[in-house]
Amino acid sequence: MWFFTEEEKDLQRVCRDFAQKELAPFAEKHDYEESFNFSAFKKMAELGVLGITADPQYGGIGLGATAATIVMEEFGKACAGSTLSYLAHSILCVNNIQNNASEEQKAKYLPKLISGDHIGCMGMSEPEYGSDAVGIQTKAQKNNDGTYTISGTKMWITNAQYADIAYVYTRTGSERKNLSTFIIEKGTPGFSVGKPIHKMGMRSSPTGELVFENAKISSSQLVGQEGQSIYHMMKNLDIERITIAGISLGIAQACVDQCVKYAQERKQFGKHIGSFQLIQKMIAEMATETEMMRSFLYSTSKAFDQGIRGPSMAAQVKLALPKMATKIALDAIQLHGGYGYSREFPLERMMRDNKLNEIGAGTNEVMIMIIAKNLLSELKES
Repeated sequence: MWFFTEEEKDLQRVCRDFAQKELAPFAEKHDYEESFNFSAFKKMAELGVLGITADPQYGGIGLGATAATIVMEEFGKACAGSTLSYLAHSILCVNNIQNNASEEQKAKYLPKLISGDHIGCMGMSEPEYGSDAVGIQTKAQKNNDGTYTISGTKMWITNAQYADIAYVYTRTGSERKNLSTFIIEKGTPGFSVGKPIHKMGMRSSPTGELVFENAKISSSQLVGQEGQSIYHMMKNLDIERITIAGISLGIAQACVDQCVKYAQERKQFGKHIGSFQLIQKMIAEMATETEMMRSFLYSTSKAFDQGIRGPSMAAQVKLALPKMATKIALDAIQLHGGYGYSREFPLERMMRDNKLNEIGAGTNEVMIMIIAKNLLSELKES
């Protein structure tokens, strides 16, 4: 886009090239097998993007929401599932540690996460508490010796099966806002990974349970002050919602590109279908909707990077873009007819993958609640 910096334009070109070489050729395979693209993940470290928002002293590149969203868009065009796993690692784990952990914790955990030696995840949602994130019931009980004992289960956790580091929200008090976070290492006694979760889409992004059965955790693994993690959670949700919308933008653009290509190749009634006005209308509308998504998303990410962070901004982007990308994907399938509905073309995978973006990081309905609450609150105060 015209308002990208030269650094952002360079990042876009590099990520686009990487995605076409390391993600796109293997997207169908990993979707079919429900397997994780380890090779691409390791090469993302070489590319330097596993620590996209992290401080350079730990190996990161210290960029903001706009740069992270550019990566999501370019990777998302090629393989949304692998991109979701990248988001869980770089935004939900690395970015949270960068923003909230102590210097000692950053020095201990960030270098290996950014180098790709370790894979990260975040544990927030639970079997009974998905949209109601503040209602989580996984408990961390402080012991007399200063350690904590954690019990509970986290559900729908991206990268669960392969994570070396889990950034986990727990309850440490009776009040709803008494939440505390711990950085928990793979192999900790009492901490295990439960069953894998088989999904409709994002099948190349592993999803599972984190199970804590009286897991004893050192107080050195507590992030910040006990009971203060509600603020960490809300702050990181904004950048999560902006960047996951970037994946939807990538999916929408990939659908438009596929439709333009198909319309120039497919013949019906002796003509390329691109010569039919109805096909032209569908492509023109999809392309226009995609450009609307792009402008909305990057103007929001730029504002976020400049410290302009209204309560509804991220929620509005998160509501609008995944919904529109699902519509575009369905229109693209319709344009392709029977081929669009088959696995011969990537459109059905793109549609399945994007549906997750209407659920993860807060459902459409939760976004509507946030936006309406803030609008009505502003009206009441005026």
